[in-house]
Amino acid sequence: MGTRKFIFAGAAALGMLATSALADDMTGMVTRIDRLNSTISIQQTQTGTVGGSAGGAGALREYKAKDAAMLDAVHAGDRVTYSATDNNGTGTLTKLQKQ
Repeated sequence: MGTRKFIFAGAAALGMLATSALADDMTGMVTRIDRLNSTISIQQTQTGTVGGSAGGAGALREYKAKDAAMLDAVHAGDRVTYSATDNNGTGTLTKLQKQ
């Protein structure tokens, strides 16, 4: 039980480090939308040439929409640009635009 808590705590810490720059515009692909709960899952598009892989996928993250109406213009599979804030591990989507 103690080992499992340690692993989850480490994973949470890494997740926070990976999302510390959420204020900047990011790009990704919508993988899931839950309009009832105003949440959206976005697979972030990896940028740069780190590792030399072309077109690799970044982290999958779920966000709560600041305004539920912003989810009306997108569907699963759409490529989007977005901005989000991070508040105690909960991502809040502040801007969403279909590419």
